[in-house]
Amino acid sequence: MRSLFHPAIGDIKPEAILYALSDPERAAIFAQIAGAGSSGNCAALSSLGERVIPKSSLSQHVKVLREAGLIRCERRGIEMSNHSRCSEVDARFPGLILAILTAYGRPPAAAD
Repeated sequence: MRSLFHPAIGDIKPEAILYALSDPERAAIFAQIAGAGSSGNCAALSSLGERVIPKSSLSQHVKVLREAGLIRCERRGIEMSNHSRCSEVDARFPGLILAILTAYGRPPAAAD
């Protein structure tokens, strides 16, 4: 199984973050991961309120968030565990994530 790409914190670009969080579903998924405090597995992220996200769409959203540097994903058997990189990203771009998620009305309950 090939390894997943995670950009180094110094390689994360603000335009990648803005692109990743420009989609309301991705922003909601990220807010859920960031608010989880530990990890959000894909099964837990598959529904946003009353709407269920198809696995293929969820997988693509997680990939965009991961490649933007917003989350770190780890394989655990057949399950994928997703962890927020809020503290790392916030140290590099103070207030950016909070401002974007607040604009959507979805500030994370507890940043990692």
